[in-house]
Amino acid sequence: MKKLMIFVAILAATASCQNSNDGSGEVMLTPLTTQEKADILFLREEEKLARDVYLFSYDLYRHIIFNNISNSEQTHMSSVYTLIMKYNLSDPAGGKQRGEFENAVLQNLYDSLASQSSVSLLAALKVGAAIEDLDINDLSTNISHTTKADLLEVYSSLQCGSRNHLRNFVQQLEGINGAYEPQFISADDYNTIVDAQNERCGLVY
Repeated sequence: MKKLMIFVAILAATASCQNSNDGSGEVMLTPLTTQEKADILFLREEEKLARDVYLFSYDLYRHIIFNNISNSEQTHMSSVYTLIMKYNLSDPAGGKQRGEFENAVLQNLYDSLASQSSVSLLAALKVGAAIEDLDINDLSTNISHTTKADLLEVYSSLQCGSRNHLRNFVQQLEGINGAYEPQFISADDYNTIVDAQNERCGLVY
C-alpha cells in the first residue's frame, strides 16, 4: 500500500502530462479507455449496492454500524459521480430506486445479499464484511487498469474507506462471537487490514 500511495503521489505531481492545453486556456482531458469507462460505471453501482444493502439491514436491525457505513457509502458514490461528470459519462445509478440496478450482475448480487442479511444480525454483519472484502479486491483491479492520477486518487481513497469498513464489521462480529473468513482478498492481506488501526482516507472515510 505504501508503494501505491507513493505511486499515486508521483502521478498527481505530474498530472499535467496526462492533459493538454489547446492554447485557449481550456484543459483537454485525456480520453478514458473502454476499460476505464467500464470500471467507473460498475464502481458507481457497486458503491450503491453497498449503501442499499446497509440501509436494508439498518431497517431490519437498527444497528448503528449500518447507518454509519451507509452514509459513508453515499460519500463513496458521490466520489465516483465526480468522475462520471468529469468525463461526461451516463450515470447508471441516475433515477434508480433503492435496490434497483442497471447492471444485471449487481442486481442479482443485491437480491442475494439482501436475502442473506434478512436471516439475522450475525448474517447481516458477515454480508457487510463480504461487501467490503469484494470492494477492496475490485478496487485493486481498477487500479491496475489505469495510470490516470484522478482515477487513482478516487480508487485509492475508496479502498482506504473499505478497509476501515471491513475492520468495523469484523470488530462487530467478534463482539457477538462471530467471525469472517475472506472470500476475495488473500488471507495475508485480510489479516494485515484487520490487525491495523483505522486510517485517514483523504477524499472519503
